[in-house]
Amino acid sequence: QVQLLEPGGGLVQAGGSLRLSCAAPGLPFSNYAMAWFPQAPGKERESLAAINWSGGRTGYADSVKGRFTISRDNTKNSVYLQMNSLKPEDTAVYYCAPLRDYDRRSPFDYWGQGTQVTVSS
Repeated sequence: QVQLLEPGGGLVQAGGSLRLSCAAPGLPFSNYAMAWFPQAPGKERESLAAINWSGGRTGYADSVKGRFTISRDNTKNSVYLQMNSLKPEDTAVYYCAPLRDYDRRSPFDYWGQGTQVTVSS
């Protein structure tokens, strides 16, 4: 049974920082690329940061380049998202997911409860 556990969200003022974490017990974690998928109200869930199985490759949506950093620790079955210089438009529920294909950012259909990130102006 794959679980995705995503603590770490919260409320922060614009310009502030948050660090999200995602633990994946039950997943052969080091076999999979991982990504973060925010979903804002009324919008599709789209990848904004991805990392390959080893951590040697990362990719970001243009909207977060230079502000967000994805990382992973395969010994802890965990992936992280360091979010700096947050903007109100970053407000969303953030989900992590393992990827079927790193380059296409296509996720397996495993989703946790997500974590709410709210950025106030």
